[in-house]
This record gives sequence, C-alpha cells and structure tokens, in this order.
Amino acid sequence: MLTFRLFIFRLFSVTTLVLLYGCASAPDKPQVSDAVQVADKPAVIKPKPKDVNTSIDPDVLFMLLTAELAGQRGQYDIALEGYMEAAKRVHDPRFAERAAMIAMYLKNGNKLDEAIKIWLRQDPNNATARKFAALSALQAGNKAAAVEHIESLLKNDPANFDKALLELAGVLQKANKSAPVLEVLDTVAARHPNQAIVYFVEALLATQMDKPDLAAAKVAEALRIQPNWDKALMLQAQLAIMSGHFDQAKTVLKAAVQKSPDDIKIKKVLAQVLIKNRDYDEAITLYQAIIKANPQESESRLALGLVYLQEDKPDEAEDALTPLLKDPQWQPQASYYLGKIAEQDNDIPKALAWYDKVNDERLGFEAGIAAVGLLGRDKQFAQAENRVVALAKKYPQQKERIVIVQAELFSQQRQYAKAFELLSKALVDEPDNKGLLYARALMAEHVGKLDVLEADLKKIIAQHPDNAEALNALGYTLADKTTRYQEAEGYLQRALKLSPDEAVILDSYGWLQFKLGNTAKALDYLQRAYGKQKENEIAGHLAEVLWFLGKKDQAKKIYNEAIKEAPSDRYLLDFKTRILDPAQ
Repeated sequence: MLTFRLFIFRLFSVTTLVLLYGCASAPDKPQVSDAVQVADKPAVIKPKPKDVNTSIDPDVLFMLLTAELAGQRGQYDIALEGYMEAAKRVHDPRFAERAAMIAMYLKNGNKLDEAIKIWLRQDPNNATARKFAALSALQAGNKAAAVEHIESLLKNDPANFDKALLELAGVLQKANKSAPVLEVLDTVAARHPNQAIVYFVEALLATQMDKPDLAAAKVAEALRIQPNWDKALMLQAQLAIMSGHFDQAKTVLKAAVQKSPDDIKIKKVLAQVLIKNRDYDEAITLYQAIIKANPQESESRLALGLVYLQEDKPDEAEDALTPLLKDPQWQPQASYYLGKIAEQDNDIPKALAWYDKVNDERLGFEAGIAAVGLLGRDKQFAQAENRVVALAKKYPQQKERIVIVQAELFSQQRQYAKAFELLSKALVDEPDNKGLLYARALMAEHVGKLDVLEADLKKIIAQHPDNAEALNALGYTLADKTTRYQEAEGYLQRALKLSPDEAVILDSYGWLQFKLGNTAKALDYLQRAYGKQKENEIAGHLAEVLWFLGKKDQAKKIYNEAIKEAPSDRYLLDFKTRILDPAQ
C-alpha cells in the first residue's frame, strides 16, 4: 500500500471563487484546462492526521494517475470520472474538490452536485465548497439550498463573507442570473437584517437589472447599517448620477468626505461629479486640496490640468501638467495636453515638439493626428502629408482614421474630387463603415453629388437610427440645397430630440425655419446656437437672418467678428458677396 507521503501529484488549489469566472465561461474547445493543467513541479501532498486513513490501494492510485494523464491530454470527461471515483473511495476532500472544478469547467451540473455533496460530507465547513454549492444551487434555481449554503458561509467564515458574496454575485451577473439571486438574498436579508453586504449586493444586482429605485432603496439599507461605508456611498452617488440628479450626488459625496476626510477615492469621485455638473471652480479647489495632501497623486494632477483647460486657463493648466513630465506613466498625457496648450497659443513649432514626445501607443496616434490637423490648418500641406504617410506605416490598424485625415487634407486644399475618390476607394473594402460614409457624404456635397450624399447618410441612419450627426447633416442639406423642407424637418426634429443643446443642430433647425419663412423662430434658434458656439457658418446664418429683419448693424457686427477670426472662410465670403457687396 502506498501512503500520501509517497503519492505525488499536482493538486489544483482553489482559494477563492474568482477562479470560477474562467471555468464558467471557458471556451468550448480549450487547449489546456485550468482544472487539470500539470505544474512544472508537482506538489507534495502533506500527510493527513493520524486518525484519517490516508492509504490508497493500487486500483485508486491507477485511477488517479489515469485521470491526471487524461487531463494533460484534454480528455476531461475521463479525468472527471477518475477523480469522482477516487473521491468516493478515499476520505480526502481534495479529490472531490478536483472533481468539482473539472465538472464546473465542463458545465456538468449533475457531476458537479455529486462532487460537492462528497466534498461537503468530508469537509462540511470548507468555505470554497460552500461557494461552489451556493453557485450550483443558484444556477439550478434551487433557492432553498442556495440560502442554506450562503447562511453557512456567514456562520462559518464571517470574516470573508463580504468577499464571498461579491464573488458569487459577480459570477452570476455574468450568467444573467441576477433576478433569482436577488430573491435568494431577500430571504437571507430577512433572516439576517444587519448584514450590510447583503443589501449592497442586492443594490448592485438591481442596478444591473435597470431598477434604479430598488437599487437606491437597497443601498440606503446598507448605509443605515454601515453609514460610513465608502463603496456604498459611492454606489449611492453613482445611482444619483445615473438618474441625472447631480446635486443629490454632490450632497451624498460631500457628506461622505466629511465623515472620511482622508479618503481620496471619495474625493476623486466628488470631483468628477462636480465636473459633470460644471462646477469647475469647486472641482479645482478640491483637486488642489487632494494634491496638497498627496503630492504624488498624479491622476488628480492631470484632472486638474484638464479642468483648467476647460476653464480656458492655459497658464494654470501648464503649471499643473508640467510636473507629470517626470513620471513615465503620465508623461504621454502631459505632453499631449501641453501640445494642445501650445496649439491654442498658435505656437506651431512648440505644439509639434510636444506632440512628438508622446510615446504612448494610443495617445501617440492621437498626437500624430493632432499634428497633421495643425499643419493642415497652417497650410503646411507637404509636411502634413508626410506625417500621414508615417502614421499609416506606424499604425496600420488605424486605416479608417488615416484615410479620413488624408481626405480632410485634400479638402483643405479644395481638392474635393481627390478626397471623394480616396473615400470611395476605401468604401469598396468597408462598404458599411460609418466614419467613411459620413466623410464621403461631406465631400459629395462639394463635388455636386447630392444623390451620393443622401444615400450615404441614409445608410448610416438605417444602421444607426440614433445617430444625431447623420440626421443633422441630412436634414441640413435638404433644407439648404433642396426644397424638401418637410423631410428636412423630420430629420432635424429627430436630431434635436437626441441632442437638444447641440449648437450645430440648433443652427440647422434655425436655418430651416428661415427657409420656411418663420423668421422669429429662426432668429431664436440661431441666437441660441451662436451663444453656444461661435462657429463661422452659424455666424453667417445669424447675420443673414438679422440682415433680412432689418437689423443690419447687428448683422455686420457678427460678420466682422467672424471674418476677423477666419478671413478665408468659404461661407462668410459667400455672405459678403451675396449680402454685403452684391453690386461688386
């Protein structure tokens, strides 16, 4: 007879249910199962206490060796049978654990239940076994058994109950089992009303199920029991944000900061809420306090720099971002945004130098695109095109964006036919590509192919009915280039419903109203659009309506401000030719 002192094989160790994520969603044809993979060095199994018979007869030993070999070869059904039989014959829970892992991997519910029963019979207080049992019961819809196993986890391993419950919820959320888990937890909560974690997990599940009111009620219960729990407070704030109640989120998080003044996580979430609520000054003050208390808090330093940029405070933004250049993790972001600051100052060499220092792969591409755009606007087309060629070689996976940038360069040089041809060629390989379709639609207008423009935009809308950009482009074109005003209004009303505060959509709708003769309504929409974004075409539309209404001084003022900033803008020059100097 051989004892465990002599018997050596790798025992698959399971300490947390996190490993079940892989098993529950494993591919149908795995290369090597996590459950039966052989280690480089087999683990020596420690002998059991003297009162346990640890000897294995030759038949069982042969069975285990066969199971281990079968696992190595991917024959998991054979491996499962071997470990199951060993678990039945030898009083050692590790065989049942191994069998349960393989059964879980194979999604063999019957064998899993059988292995778990043996495992729990041999080691009834084993927390991992109880997790398996609870998971299996929940997946099978056996609510009474699930409650029993969850209560056992609470009784026998209270220190790790929070973690165990979150792990179970995580696995079952992925399997779309939130509703039955919620019912089970309701029972657990009724029996153990002072367990905050139960209510918290219920709140998470209700959030996933798109039941915000239920989620809010559950997280409130969790906070009743544990008022200073940071995760629950942040979830409560998140629920308020999801409902659009930013003031409520602010109130919750400010109270949380007062209760836990040293908790950086809560402060950072509060700062994000302040930004979302456009309370930029408060966000700046909070980030400054975070950085003062934690000088190495680079993430907050970057966020502070971005808020300064939002507030059009480039000097303060530069001061915030510059220290990040010494941190390799944050240097790419700092360089990128310092390039943006230099670009705003129209310091082209400095901006290009910063963009060229961005060495992160994702941001490196964005910096390259920004550099091309900057050179194009400065009419340095040869340099811009050279950079596009370099980007195409370095980032072949970004073919769509690069083609669109190349087309924009052609457009800036008024080589519209070249841009249209380039985009049409790209669409041969990707006929449904939304970005390419939209870009070609814009070029189609310039080459007089309104039929192509309409077809491309309608194709986007058919595939993406809520694409406000395409709806606006089609509606505006129909209003501006045709007399199909009723169709135009339909598209623009849909766009407005999706993005009611978007300046270009307000402008399009205002321009349509002018075409329809609704001048008062047109003026209202165009003034709102211009108030949000002083864009050249919006300025031209507003000036034309004001001129038509006899408010010529106002029209000239808006035109003069716009033409000063964009002396070569096509639309503004057209306005000058048609309206201001019609005789010339």
